[in-house]
Order: sequence, then structure tokens, then C-alpha cells
Amino acid sequence: MFKNMEDMQQFGKDQLEAAKVSASALTKGFQQIATETGDFSKKSLEASNGLFEKLAGVKTLDKAIEVQSEFAKSAYESFVAQATKMGELYTAIAKEAYKPVEDAFAKVQAAAK
Repeated sequence: MFKNMEDMQQFGKDQLEAAKVSASALTKGFQQIATETGDFSKKSLEASNGLFEKLAGVKTLDKAIEVQSEFAKSAYESFVAQATKMGELYTAIAKEAYKPVEDAFAKVQAAAK
């Protein structure tokens, strides 16, 4: 597999570089996820505050049920959209983080042939 010591050293350097790039991609991705989660939490809290303000102003039980139903529908749709977005983020992060490792394996396979 290694023809000389320099090849082995280069292989080690390549592996270390791949690990650094992968760790950097993971860090960047998790920061993105944290930001998205914070934004979603803030929007959810604002929506909940809006619900309580609306409920405080209703005069009948029917209207209160209507306001609550609209909020529940909106909250569910918002949650599904956020879950989809988060799933896409996790997938993108995994692909980006795995790419350097995949390239390193390809180099090893090519050198083994």
C-alpha cells in the first residue's frame, strides 16, 4: 500500500486534513441548527403570546374555541415546516461532513490498486 515512508506520512496528513474539514463542517452545521432552533422558539413564543392576547379579548366560548383551533392549526403547520427544514439541514450537514472522509477513502482505494 505504501511504497515509502513519505507516502505513509502524506497519507497521515491527508487523513488529518479530512478530519479537520469534516469537524469544521459539523461545527458550522450545528451552529446553523442552533440558530434555526432559536429562531423557531422565538416565533413560537410570539405566536403563543398572540394567542393569549386574542383569548383575553374574546367574549364568547365559541369565539375562544375558534381562536384556539386556528392557533392549533397554525402551530401544527409551523412545526411540520420547521421539522422538514431541520431534516434537510441535518441531511446537508451529514453529506458535507462525510465528503472529506469519502474523498480520503477514494484516495486510499486508488493507492491500493
